[in-house]
Order: sequence, then structure tokens, then C-alpha cells
Amino acid sequence: MDARDTQAFDNCLKEALAQTREWMPRWLTQLQTALRDRESQTNQMSEKHGLMQARSDLETYRDRIATGFLASMAEAVEQALPRSGSAPRRPKSVSFDELELMGDDQVQETVELARVQQVVQMSVDEEQLALTALLSTAQGYELVNADSNPLRAEVMVAALMKTLKGLHVQPAVRARWLQAGALSLGSELRDMYLQLGMMLSQAGIEPAAYALIQAPESRPAPNANAAANAGSAPGRGGEAEPGNEVLGSDALLTLDHLHQLLVGNLDQSGDTPSDQGASGSGNAMVRTLASEVVSLMLKRIASDERLLPPVREMLQEMKPALLQLARTEPRFFADRQNPARRMLDAITERSLAFTSEQDRGYGPFSGQVRSILKALKTPGPDISERLEQLLEDLNRSQAEAVAPAQVQARGLAVQTLVRVEQRNLLAERVAAEIRSRNDFEKSPGVVRRFLTSAWSQVIAQARLEVSQTPSIKPADSPAFRYTELLADLLWSSQLALASLNRPRLVKIIPSVLRTLREGLDSIEYPREQTESFFQALMGLHEAAYKTQRNEPPVVDDPPSVQPDMDDEPWMQRTEARNSCLMDDVFLDSPLTSTQPAFLDTRPLQRDWADLKVELAGQQASNLPVGTWVDISQDGQAVRWQITWASPHGTLFLFTGANGRSLSMTKRGLDRLQEQNRLRVVADHGVVDEALDEVARQAWLNSAKADGL
Repeated sequence: MDARDTQAFDNCLKEALAQTREWMPRWLTQLQTALRDRESQTNQMSEKHGLMQARSDLETYRDRIATGFLASMAEAVEQALPRSGSAPRRPKSVSFDELELMGDDQVQETVELARVQQVVQMSVDEEQLALTALLSTAQGYELVNADSNPLRAEVMVAALMKTLKGLHVQPAVRARWLQAGALSLGSELRDMYLQLGMMLSQAGIEPAAYALIQAPESRPAPNANAAANAGSAPGRGGEAEPGNEVLGSDALLTLDHLHQLLVGNLDQSGDTPSDQGASGSGNAMVRTLASEVVSLMLKRIASDERLLPPVREMLQEMKPALLQLARTEPRFFADRQNPARRMLDAITERSLAFTSEQDRGYGPFSGQVRSILKALKTPGPDISERLEQLLEDLNRSQAEAVAPAQVQARGLAVQTLVRVEQRNLLAERVAAEIRSRNDFEKSPGVVRRFLTSAWSQVIAQARLEVSQTPSIKPADSPAFRYTELLADLLWSSQLALASLNRPRLVKIIPSVLRTLREGLDSIEYPREQTESFFQALMGLHEAAYKTQRNEPPVVDDPPSVQPDMDDEPWMQRTEARNSCLMDDVFLDSPLTSTQPAFLDTRPLQRDWADLKVELAGQQASNLPVGTWVDISQDGQAVRWQITWASPHGTLFLFTGANGRSLSMTKRGLDRLQEQNRLRVVADHGVVDEALDEVARQAWLNSAKADGL
């Protein structure tokens, strides 16, 4: 990226903050006026009272809203910035899982947010597109990247909503604020986008070009045309054939409908007896809504390009069976333990491992899925039982496909990584104990740094071995000797003290050096990395022996070159081998063998971090277990899944489609991401994301249905 472009992008964000400080008080004044006008125009006493309350609360919280929005905006903009190696993140509206836990008031508030976003978006659409094209160029994109605009309207509205939710006001008050202020908020944002766009243009930034992206092709599901034409309208008593129930073209799945479907609170007056609301299976409306959810879910999966085209086509062939299941179990997709939901999760999860039909293991996997489809083609009431058995067969065949040696290697890797983290955590406590000694601060820096780094690892390792071998008495253990060494080592390194008692110095030097080498060998610490310390230590001993009593004490100058202790887990060579540590992350260093050797990269934009106390980082090491990533190795992208993370999140284990294991440190993950060598493919399940998209579509439909 050109330095001029980087500066222009930074200046744009700073200017946005400055302008927001100006227009936010103005918007609050406009909101106050709008509430007063609505109050004077309504004849309903309840509405008039509600508007009076909203206007009164606005006056009370005016300053808090202004200052709180600036902080929320800073955080929202930071989180909305495109991340290297990360997949684009859609702004959060409502997730499928959250919807089931919501109350009716929360659902209505979520719909209100959608309406406000729609009004604001309509006001700023043209100006936002122009600004996004300029910001795309400023961030190094040749084509327009929608996520490159962290100031887009949906981000700003979400920041405002977060601010308002932090106030102790009733939901009805917040709703009136949003309703009355949506138009003026859109107007203020439109003016800001225009000014920011002119500023970027004056800085010489040219807008990026728009790319024409064709929708991915996918094979239509069997009987797709019939399904579109054979649906029966709810409440008319007619029933479509299994697999053909869909809503008419004029019907929309709203958030309220979806919420009621999930909580089982729909009217149970159907054309056949129901089960008192336990499943809603006797109600035609329930079945119809469930069928629409299934159709929308599969449509979203069909457009997911992370899955290979043949996999997407095979999943569409499951539609008749899933729609049939929706008749008797209309909420099966929301139950993670339902056999059908587990089957969808299992197939999509495994399919993410493959980037090509030629990948090893894809052929057998594809054959298994086709066998499942064949078994599901026969209609019948036992579809759930068949899915349960088919799922067991699929899981068993996948487990058998992994070689026993790979299973054993993975077990050894996990065991090794657990031990590494335990030792490093204990080493941190040992280092704290050493620092608390009275004679610690008086010793030279070279000794202090050695003791709180390499030697704390030695003591930690010895203590772990003692805890695992109860037969060894504490006084006879190496841990005792390594700790007892501290007094002699610290004393002998202080020239002013050691020079006063040369007989003692001569006596302890051999045992000190012998014990040091023994301890370092116990953790396989590379000798070549300790030579600089031993040379410095022997230099101190020699100086102490030669120093006359009437001479001033020698100062530790120049400063030691020993590295400071950090939070990077230290790993022995044997441990690195047993845990399958990534080769190009493994590099010897004075303290740690896992310090990655990466070139300097352009620092992330952090100016906005000063606007709040602490920003939640979005580093790769925050990725949950189950995440699929592509890692660049030798110029090629290799697909891996995070299958294990240490309890404290310092070490990670990956598994490839071929069963191979790969471990990495937290720092290694972060460095790979900064180097654009790690790309997140999926950090949530494909089915989860598809259902979230269904909820989002219902959310948008709700706003379109009622308007503002």
C-alpha cells in the first residue's frame, strides 16, 4: 500500500471522529424537536404521554448519549476494519440461536433496529457507495470491497444502538428515539460521507472500480419447479406432497413468525389434531413456516462457495427428505441433537476439508454422502431413525479412515502441548518468586534475565517431575538443588560482595557452573544459546576475584544481551517434534525455540485504539476450536482445522484432511495472520451461518413488511 494512501485513510478516520463530535449534538437537538412535533400532532393520550417521557429522558441523557456514541463508534469502526486473513464479517443483526431465547419485546426491538437501518441506508446509499470506492483504494484494493468502509451506515447505527442500550431507559423510549431520529440521522451521515469523500479526492485518491460478480451456479434440487407450483396456502385445508411445501410468492418469513415457530407459540388450530403445542406438527401454518426455513437454509448453503460444487448439489438432493421431516418435526433444524441437523453438520463440516475434488479422501467421502442420499430417497415415517443409523455409519467410516499412527501422533501432540503449557505457567510463577528475593535486584542484569527466563524453566520442569514422582523426597530432588543454587549464583555475580570473600568464591564456582549446565541439559536447552551467558558469568567471577578491596565496585556495563521473559511458550526440541510444531515457525532464539522468523509488516491502524480504554482484539489466536483455515506453506495454501487449544490459549493443534497434525503457538498464529499467510475459511458451522442468514432475512422482511 502506498504511504500516501495509508495517511489518507488514517486522516479520513480522524476527520470522521471530528465531524461526529460536531453533528452528534446537532442531531440530538433535531431529535428533541421531532419528538416535540410528534407530541403536538397526536391526539392519543397514551402516545402523547410516551412522547413526553421520551423527550424528558432525552434531555436527561443527552450528554451521556453524545460521549457514549463516540466511544461506541470508535470500537465499532475498529472491529469493522477488514482483517488480514479473515473472512468478511456481516454486521450482527440477530442470530438464529439467540432468537429462540428472546422475549417478544426483544424481538420487536430488533425489528425496530432493522427499520432504522433501512431508513438510514436509503438516505445515504449513493454517498456511501462513493465513499466506499475511495476507501477501498486508500486501503490498497483495486476493486471495491464493501467491508473496506468501516464508517458504513449499518456500523454507525449499531454503535448508536449499543449506546442507547447502555442507558437505563425503557425499550419504548429507545424505540421512539430511533423512530423520530432515523431521517435526521441519515441526513447527518450523508453530509459527513460527502465531506469525507471530497477530502479523499483532494488527497489524490481515485475511486476503486466495481467488479461484476456472477451468482454461483448450482444444480436445482429435484422437483424444484413442482415445489414452486404445488404449495398449498396455509389455512385452506389442502396439503402438498412431501417435499413440495413452500410459501407462496407473496409470503414472507418475518422475525416474529420465526420466533414464534422456534418457541412453539403459534396458534395450534390446524386441520389435524395437534399435540398441545409440543411440536406444532398439527398446524398447517407451522409446517409451512418450517418448510420455508428449510428451503431458505438450503438455498444459503447452495450459494456457499467454500463447499465444492458437487457437495452443494448433493446437499440440495436432501431437500425432499428434510421437508418431509419438517412436517412431523418442524423445529428439527434448531435442535443440534436432532439426527437430521447432526447429519447436515457432519457433512458440511467434513466437506470444508476439501479444496478440490482431487484431494485425498474426497472420493470416499463423496461416495458415503451419495449412499446416504440413496437411503433417504424412499419416503416413510422412519426418516429420523434412518438418519440416526446413517449418521453412525458416516462417523464410523470417517474414524476408520484415519490411520492408527496418526491417531497416536495426535494423542502424543496433545499430551506434549499440555505439559508445555503447564511448565510455562509454572515458570512464570517461579520467575515471580525469584524477583521477590532481596538479593535479586542487586545482581547484574545478565543474571537477572537468565534467572527469570531459562532458569525458571529449569526449576519448573524439575518441580513437575517431583510432583509426578512421589517416591522422591523434596530435599533429594533436582528442584531443591536448582532453587538452592540461587543464593550462591546471585552472591557470586555481585562484584562488591564476592570480591570480599574470594575463598568462598573459588569454592562455589565449580559447583555453580556444574549445576547450571546440568539444569539446562535437563530441558534440552541449546548449549550454543547459553554460551554468551556463561562467558558473561565467568567474566563477573574473574573480575570479582581480581578486584582489590579498596577499588570501587564494577558496574554491569554494557547491559546484558539476554532477552526478557515474555508470554511465548518455550518448547524443547523433542517437544517440538512430538507436537508437530510448524517448521517455519520453529526458530532457535536465546529464550524460546518457537519465536517465529517473519519479516516486518505494515503495522495495523491503531489510532482509534486511543479513543477507548481497551479494544477487543481480533487476532487469529482468538479463533475457536473447529475453525477451518488455509495456511500458506511453500507457496501453496493448505487446509487445516483447529481441533484442540490449550486451556490458556497459548498453544493450538491443527488437523488436516489427510489426518496429519500441526501445532502452533499463539504468537505463530498471529504472525501468520499479519503476514497474510493465514486465511480464515470458516469459524462457525456452515449450517449455523445458513440459519443465521435465515434469521437475518426474516429480520429484513419484518422491516419491509411494516415500514417505519
